[in-house]
Amino acid sequence: MKTEQIPLIGREAELRRLDRLLADLVGDTGGRTAVLDVSGEAGIGKSRLVHELCLRAARRGAAVLRGRATEYERHIPFQPFTDAFADLDPEVVESFPAAAEVAPVISGTPRRADRFGLHRATAALLTHAAASPLVVVVDDMHWADAASLELLDHLVRHPVRARVLLVVARRDRQSPAPLAATLTRGAGTGAVRRMVLGPLGERECVELVTPGLARDAVVRLFAASQGNPLYLLALLQAHREGASVSRLSTTGLGAVLLDELTPLTPAQRRLVDVAAVLGDHATPALLGPVTGREQADLAADLAELTRRDLLRTGQHGRIALRHPVLRSLVHDGTDPWLRTETHRLAAAELARVGAPLAERAHHAERSLSGWDPQTAAVLTEAAEQAAHTAPASCAHWLEVVLRRLPHTPEHAARRRELTLRLARALGACGQLDESRDLLHQVIAMPDPGDGTGSRASAVVLCAVMERHLGRYSEAVALLRRELHSDPPPSPADHVALGIELGSSAPHDTSYPTVRSEVARTLEVARSLGDETGVAGALAVAALGEAYEGETAAADSLARQAAALVDSLPDGDLNGLCEPLARLGWAEAFLDRFADAERHADRGLAIARRTGQLYLLPHLLLCKAHVRIQTCRLASAVELADEAEDVARGIGSDELLAFVLATKANALIDACPPGDPLPLATAEEAVAAAGVGVNWWASIAWCMLGHAALIAGDPARARDAVLRAGGPGLRRLQPSMRPLFLEILVTAAVADGDTEAVGEWARRARDEAERLDLPVQRASAMRSMAHVHLSLGDSRAAADLFAQAAEESARCGAAFWEAYSLLLGAPLPAADPDGPRRGQDAWRRAQRIAAAGDCWMLTGLAELVRPAVAEATDAPERRLAELTAREREIADLVAEGLTSPAIADRLCLSRRTVETHISRIYRKTGVSSRAALVGLMAGRAPGRPFSG
Repeated sequence: MKTEQIPLIGREAELRRLDRLLADLVGDTGGRTAVLDVSGEAGIGKSRLVHELCLRAARRGAAVLRGRATEYERHIPFQPFTDAFADLDPEVVESFPAAAEVAPVISGTPRRADRFGLHRATAALLTHAAASPLVVVVDDMHWADAASLELLDHLVRHPVRARVLLVVARRDRQSPAPLAATLTRGAGTGAVRRMVLGPLGERECVELVTPGLARDAVVRLFAASQGNPLYLLALLQAHREGASVSRLSTTGLGAVLLDELTPLTPAQRRLVDVAAVLGDHATPALLGPVTGREQADLAADLAELTRRDLLRTGQHGRIALRHPVLRSLVHDGTDPWLRTETHRLAAAELARVGAPLAERAHHAERSLSGWDPQTAAVLTEAAEQAAHTAPASCAHWLEVVLRRLPHTPEHAARRRELTLRLARALGACGQLDESRDLLHQVIAMPDPGDGTGSRASAVVLCAVMERHLGRYSEAVALLRRELHSDPPPSPADHVALGIELGSSAPHDTSYPTVRSEVARTLEVARSLGDETGVAGALAVAALGEAYEGETAAADSLARQAAALVDSLPDGDLNGLCEPLARLGWAEAFLDRFADAERHADRGLAIARRTGQLYLLPHLLLCKAHVRIQTCRLASAVELADEAEDVARGIGSDELLAFVLATKANALIDACPPGDPLPLATAEEAVAAAGVGVNWWASIAWCMLGHAALIAGDPARARDAVLRAGGPGLRRLQPSMRPLFLEILVTAAVADGDTEAVGEWARRARDEAERLDLPVQRASAMRSMAHVHLSLGDSRAAADLFAQAAEESARCGAAFWEAYSLLLGAPLPAADPDGPRRGQDAWRRAQRIAAAGDCWMLTGLAELVRPAVAEATDAPERRLAELTAREREIADLVAEGLTSPAIADRLCLSRRTVETHISRIYRKTGVSSRAALVGLMAGRAPGRPFSG
């Protein structure tokens, strides 16, 4: 909306800051601000200041997009961003490869899409649009819909890597908690710059706003306004129209603003009321049908209202009251029946012209005064369209329908169906408690007996919500009660319930306690010929056995599941998203990384296509885990970031703990030594886990231990792993215990506790022998190498590090291969060629680290480089101590000459040659001709002996 009518005064400091921001933006300065947060109370001048920013940006050659949220349209998905993107050059959209993916944000066009993928696509669109500097303004964000706030959160946590400045204007005290949290977190990371607007000063108002008025009157006007520009201008206008200053000083802002409506004709007042009700939807084309007047008849009144600055014409011909405060006062003062009728007429006209369903749903909702099946159908359809990209709007519209749906027997099945859909939507947008409570209501409803299976669906979904809330015992109890109910569930329901029970087990109890029930589920699925059910049961069993470290059983089950899944065409896989997630993790725990990544990729494709977003973190983290092991760290961090987006959207602290633990693991390897981010992320993971003692909490504490160790705090590392493991370390994941025990070994080495080094290393060796997995065996070998080092046997340690590298390479665990090579590279080996092999090992490890963006390994390589160089240069140093005659004799020994042959060559006695050889042995530290030959061969090529 136009804001030139409001003078911009008293904001010199703010304007200087804006100029600096724009200079950084246009100049493409590194480290520039990504988001500007402009906050202050209503009427303080936020929109006016932002308007000035837009003018200055345009003068500098930047493109400007402007949109805003509105008070009474809070459930229209992405409204402020759609409003802003309406100004985007159509050619930019047409040339964007993923234009169809961002349709819900650009135009409100529905699309069955992954909403987190939509966030990434929107960020990509902004990057694409920023060929020249781009300023995007979203005003009044304290009124934004939940989908817009989620998108904003993504853009703050993942700033667009282009010349884009996102400006957020809002009322601080009215900002919802998620918006405040997003901007506070962004300020902490440096992505957000804050600008808080306070009241104007008396001098500024007296000298610049009110010239020509008596000073005492101006001072009283200023005092009444408390330095708020909107209030001051309203008071000034009323004063000029004859109201006394004394009365204005005691009159509220609302009364002053509404006084402006007094001179209007009834027809003009009706136009103002309708414009207030329609908000940003008000256009001349819509005002005619809603008011029942012809366009020509409206023109004169619209012109008069515009002249009075009550209405303003904004972008795309829309008409609105000049300020949101004025709109709110008029809207709330309009007769409720008139508001309802206005919305009804607007909904009918929008349906006639084919407006987006979300826009129609807004008016349909506000026109609903009783049960109306046709209006309910519009809201239900809008909810269905919004389910994947804006679940909060979906839930809102379903709640509206359910409130109006009669509580009669003929509507019972419909109520059950809508309640189940509402529970899914609430779960998707993070309202887990509310979703769980609704699902318990569905479970308690009488079964319709029509074969829809809605009860079993509700039980399974309720168990999922209980799991996300960390209530694993409740989830298991709910599932077992349903499995043993009277009458028993149908075979198909039995399969769904049994698979979910098997999935809950590792979190609450050990897998063996449900092994027989999962086996029974597999038997029932096979009897039904249900390939999806069979694959699901096999995958659950494989993951359960893999977690417990029952490697042979897990491998057999995983191969059966993989054979079945791989035999099915893509069209039959929609129900296999969860089995693919479990299968992928089972294969990852079995060190079958290529298979794990292949199945995770297939699961991700299904999850995105079918909207099963709650499974995305499990699939993304499986893939991230594989890429950590195989040393592809940049992509591992990206996958963990994406999983974090989804986990925060779902709102599960349990899931977030697991996500952040995996992200911390990736960051430990991806960040250079000394970077505080890995430890901070691990600490956040532990905080999210709370006081839990389940699988994911244990993983979070182990990652804290790992991060603390890398950060140079071995005592904290030891305490964290012991906290994760509990009594006897039984809570450490059995199939990964050697790796977690290696943290304790390394911490004990740092502390100089040789007894603890031996104790933990021997336990790691025993655990690894039982598991018979390459990565775990390699870990145990490294732990035992530390034992040998503590005993002074560096050669035995070097051999173990080399074996650990070979074992890791055997399964493609490139990270652990390089790590093992770097630990062993500086150590002398048992044969004379050891130094050269150490240098070769260092070079290979360094190449792996560089190719995988692994800054932790790169830092370790730099740390051990001097020791590797020293070991490599040792032959030259040792040989440099020889005299000229000794060096000559050593050369002849290296050529293979015997002592008599050397004596003949040099015209010396044999005894003299033997004496020189003995001295060579003593100076070089070797004890045989073979060792001397090896030492000579270890010289750098072409380097002569030189002292």
